[in-house]
Amino acid sequence: MSKTKIIRGNDLARRDLLRRLGGCAALTQTSLLSTLLNLSLIRSTAAAIDTSGYKALVCVFLHGGIDSYNMLVPTDDEPYADYLLARSNLALELATLHGIADPIDGRAYGLHPGMGDLQSLYDAGNLAFIANVGSLLEPVDAATYGNGARLPLGLFSHSDQQRHWQTATPQSRTQFTGWLGRMADILDDTVNRNPAISMNIAIDHLNILQTGDGIVPYVVDDRDGAEVLAGYGAGNAMDLILTGATDSFLEQSYADLLKRSHARLNRQSIDAAVDYNDATHSVVIDSAIIGTLKNSYLGRQLLQVAKAIGAQQVLGQDRQVFFVERGGWDNHANLLAKQDFLLPEVNQAFKAFYDAMVYLGVENDVVTFTASDFARTLSANSNDGSDHAWGGNHIVMGGSVDGGRLYGSYPDSLAPGNSLDLGRGRLIPTLSVDEYAAELAMWFGIDNDANLETILPNIRNFYSASDPIPPLGFMLDT
Repeated sequence: MSKTKIIRGNDLARRDLLRRLGGCAALTQTSLLSTLLNLSLIRSTAAAIDTSGYKALVCVFLHGGIDSYNMLVPTDDEPYADYLLARSNLALELATLHGIADPIDGRAYGLHPGMGDLQSLYDAGNLAFIANVGSLLEPVDAATYGNGARLPLGLFSHSDQQRHWQTATPQSRTQFTGWLGRMADILDDTVNRNPAISMNIAIDHLNILQTGDGIVPYVVDDRDGAEVLAGYGAGNAMDLILTGATDSFLEQSYADLLKRSHARLNRQSIDAAVDYNDATHSVVIDSAIIGTLKNSYLGRQLLQVAKAIGAQQVLGQDRQVFFVERGGWDNHANLLAKQDFLLPEVNQAFKAFYDAMVYLGVENDVVTFTASDFARTLSANSNDGSDHAWGGNHIVMGGSVDGGRLYGSYPDSLAPGNSLDLGRGRLIPTLSVDEYAAELAMWFGIDNDANLETILPNIRNFYSASDPIPPLGFMLDT
C-alpha cells in the first residue's frame, strides 16, 4: 500500500464555534449553567474531528531513564570518535553495531548489537527514530539555560520527569491528568461505544498519562487479561457455588443507597471483565508470534495489547490507547551488562508485536512509541554506569510511520563540551515532548486547533496554530 504524508486542514465550522465560545476562556465563567452548556457544545463538536476508521496508540514507557545514546550511535568517522571520547568505558565497538542511515541528512548510525530486528524494521520503512527529545516549557539553548529560560520543575528527578512526560505540563507538580487522558476526554463519546471499558487500556498499572478529567484507564493483567473474582465462572463445583452466591448477593434489592451502589458497581465491574476476557481470549494470533511475546515481561504486556486490538470491533472501540511499562533502566552501575539484557528484550518484543499487527491486518492502524524519564549522562560514573540527564532518543513503529528516517536533530557532536552539553554529557533537548506528542495526536484525529492546546497546553511555544503540517512529519496517512 502506498504511503502519503498527512496534511490536515482546519475544520472551519468547528473553529467558528470555538471562537464564539471564546476558546478555553469560555470555561472560566462562574455560572455553572454556562460552564455546563459550553462543555456540552464543545463536546458536540467532536463529530467534526476525523475519527473515521480504526486507530490505536501504544505507549511503551521505559521506566528509569534509558541510556539511549547506546541504543542509537553515530558511526561516521568524526562523530564516532567524539562518541568514544564522551563514552569512554561505556562505548560500544563499531563492528558490533547494526548500521542504518538517514537518507535526508546523509549521516550513518548504528543500533545496539541486540537490536538487529529494529534495523530490519527501519530499513523496511516501518520504524523511525526521534532524536534528542526532552521535557521543555519553551526552546532552550546553552545561552538561555540558567539565564532566564523557564525550565521543567525538578530537572533530572525521576518522579518529576516521569510526571512531566506524561502530563506535558512541566511547570506543574500538581497536574493529575495526562495528555493521552485529555485526548480521550475529547474523543471518547464518538469513538467508544462501550461505556463499561475505557478506550484507554493499561497493562498492570494505573498511570497519569492515560488519566483525564472524565476518563481513567481500564487496567488488565499481563497474563490473564481483566481480573474477575477468583473462580468466578469456572466449571468445578466449588466455583459454581461461588459464582451463584456472588450473583445472588449482587442482584439483591438493597434499601440502603450505599449498599445498592456498591452492589451495582461490583456487578458492572464483573460483567465488564467477563465481556473483555470473552472478546480478547477469542482473538487468534499465530502461535509462533505468541511464543515469542511470552518470552519477556514486555512481550507479555504487548501480547495483551495485541489481543485487545484484535477484539476492538467486539469491544466497540474505534480508537484505543494502550500503556505498557518496562522498568530496569536506572543503570547507575554495570550499564553495558544491563543493556545487553534489556535492549534485546525491546528488540524482540517490538518485532513480534509488529508481526502480530501484520497478522491481524492492522499494521497501518497501530503506532507504537517509546517514552522515558530522560536520557543519561554520556560520561561514566565510578561504577561503570551513567547518571540522570535530559534529552534522549526514541522509537516510533508502525505501517503509518514514515520510517527509515531520523527526525529531530541528533547532536552534531557528542564530544565533551559540545554546544548542548550541560556537563558530563547532559544534553539540552532540541525537540520537545509536546512536538512529539502533537504529531501522534494529529495522526489520531486531533486538529491543530483549541483541542490540541487542551491536550498539550505548551504546544504554541513550539508549533504555530496556523501551521497546516504536523510538527515533525514522521506520520503518514495510509
